[in-house]
Amino acid sequence: MNPDASVAHLHPEAWATANRLLVRKALAEFAHERLLTPEPTGPGRWLVRGDDATVEYRFAAEVLALDHWHVDAASITRHRDGTELPLDAVDLCLELRDALGLTDAVLPVYLEEITSTLAGTAYKLGRPAVTAAELAAADFQAVESGMTEGHPCFVANNGRLGFGAHDYHRYAPETAAGVRLLWLAAHRDHTTFTCAADLDYDTLVRAELGADTLDRFTTTLTGLGLDPADYLLVPVHPWQWWHRLAVTFAGEVARRRLVCLGEGPDTYRAQQSIRTFLNVTDPAKHYVKTALSVLNMGFLRGLSAAYMEATPAINDWLAGLVDADPVFARAGLTVLRERAAIGYRHRQYEAATDRHSPYRKMLAALWRESPVPGLAPGRRLATMAALLHLDRDGRPLAGALVAESGLAPARWLRRYLDAYLVPLLHSLYAYDLAFMPHGENVILVLDGGVVERVVFKDIAEEIVVMDPDADLPEPVRRVRAAVGEDEKILAIFTDVFDCFLRHLSAALHTTGVLDQDDFWRTVAECVTGYAATVPHLAERMRRHDLFAPEFALSCLNRLQLRNNRQMVDLTDPSAALQFAGTLANPIARFAPA
Repeated sequence: MNPDASVAHLHPEAWATANRLLVRKALAEFAHERLLTPEPTGPGRWLVRGDDATVEYRFAAEVLALDHWHVDAASITRHRDGTELPLDAVDLCLELRDALGLTDAVLPVYLEEITSTLAGTAYKLGRPAVTAAELAAADFQAVESGMTEGHPCFVANNGRLGFGAHDYHRYAPETAAGVRLLWLAAHRDHTTFTCAADLDYDTLVRAELGADTLDRFTTTLTGLGLDPADYLLVPVHPWQWWHRLAVTFAGEVARRRLVCLGEGPDTYRAQQSIRTFLNVTDPAKHYVKTALSVLNMGFLRGLSAAYMEATPAINDWLAGLVDADPVFARAGLTVLRERAAIGYRHRQYEAATDRHSPYRKMLAALWRESPVPGLAPGRRLATMAALLHLDRDGRPLAGALVAESGLAPARWLRRYLDAYLVPLLHSLYAYDLAFMPHGENVILVLDGGVVERVVFKDIAEEIVVMDPDADLPEPVRRVRAAVGEDEKILAIFTDVFDCFLRHLSAALHTTGVLDQDDFWRTVAECVTGYAATVPHLAERMRRHDLFAPEFALSCLNRLQLRNNRQMVDLTDPSAALQFAGTLANPIARFAPA
């Protein structure tokens, strides 16, 4: 690709549209988190002033349940001293830097993340338009690469700092480019491999690579005078090799502790999470998740070698818990087990750093089950993020699924909630267990537009058992965390109600598919229906009351605005929470008598 072609999507029209869309989201989400306080100027009309009051943003918006600001993108205008100015998301951050609490250290990096997010949107705008109905009927990977928004709450949600223009075209999920993973031989003295109880290393690599590739890799090692028995094979993101390992780990390569063996035989496609790949040559094979030291949405996306060690045991434990529970069985819940993990420990960097350091997270990988082999005939898969997708004409993909299903919208919603929300409720009330159930971490199994069941993934890094005294097997104890009793229910209120259902309700309400009152009434009915099936948990449900009149507003953008390099310590997730008052609970008025 020549230099001009790599930026062909960056032209004035696309840039203006991308900025308008991101300014809309910034005004909406920053107002939701009470970083901004829009002033009413008339029915449905609002005004936001810059820090020095010389700049004004004027717009039309409807304020929906959960203090959701549905801002009309076309209505937004920006003014300084009476002169209208073009919309620019970077300028908005500069003009509101005090209101947003952007420090001198965070500001330039955040502006770079905003610019990268804009560039990604400009690229997506240059693709052929696909209607919501067309995308709803598309295959799994077409839906995966067809998402245009990213995380619904984070404003700077496509930073990917570290990718060059050519890297973007090769590795961004929306480009749907095929990727061949690189494989390294890593010396056993520095490498740890762990796997599920019903798997072993030789079985895994033979199934993933095949005999011909293994023979080729063996020939490479013996040709260097090395004993293949001294090494374990590690899949590596190509970017990570060229930009990190070949440079930062040069000494390990020079001493033959790491040996680059070349590409594997299969073609993969990056998923929404960037560093996870689905095998498109053989979709029944494992997903592969790799370390990728780019900055994206509050974290450098490495993988800790130490953290990976317990991953298969955690997954085995959770899969056993899910399989044995009748409530999960009725809901049809399954989890994609992370079946094996491997990590390389660079002893010099470990001697120089603490456990949080990105230098400890540069070379590791895991293998996760694919959902494809477990798919019944006639069913199809879609990332749950698709439910929030709007096409170019503002039509929701969720509405297209409702239409395909032939069900009344509230009935369609209840089927989805029974598959998605009920397992999350039961995890909380029966096991003090919380997932991170955002759109990218959940896969929908669809039958004629109806959500039949869901699949949870990204287990070991994302789950938490919120009882520090829980009796867990030794390798699993890492997922225990001390979470205050009043914060446990935020696993539903924040992660599900505010960070996902709020956006789904708004999409359905504003497009005339399902009124928000009917939406939240249906959510309440799902909660009540679940409660009726678990009378033995009634006391826990009273103590953590989902029908409470209000709940704490926990703010995600505030975390990123404060520290966009590490928002949260995953071993103590509640320590970093940022609160800004309370939200009225939209299901409280539908509480059973």
